[in-house]
Amino acid sequence: MTYTIAEPCVDVLDKACIEECPVDCIYEGGRMLYIHPDECVDCGACEPVCPVEAIFYEDDVPDEWSEYIKTNVDFFVDLGSPGGAAKLGKVDYDTPFVKALPPMGEE
Repeated sequence: MTYTIAEPCVDVLDKACIEECPVDCIYEGGRMLYIHPDECVDCGACEPVCPVEAIFYEDDVPDEWSEYIKTNVDFFVDLGSPGGAAKLGKVDYDTPFVKALPPMGEE
């Protein structure tokens, strides 16, 4: 099990969670942030600092956002496990599921 970022993050990308993550496992895509499921240590530090309440423990993701569990995994299929988001920087990519979403958020 791991933490998952869901729909409230799309087009918001607040990044408070990135600062809080002790293992640097939250990566920035084009429209949202993604948690690497193999790098996350399930500490939960990211969840309370998210201002849009987009971060959930995998078992607690609301049913209407369950596809985000898969999309957080899919984001890393080609990317692999870079071993830290800071050295990689922003990735100009989103999963097809996220790309297909209508514009959202506060931008």
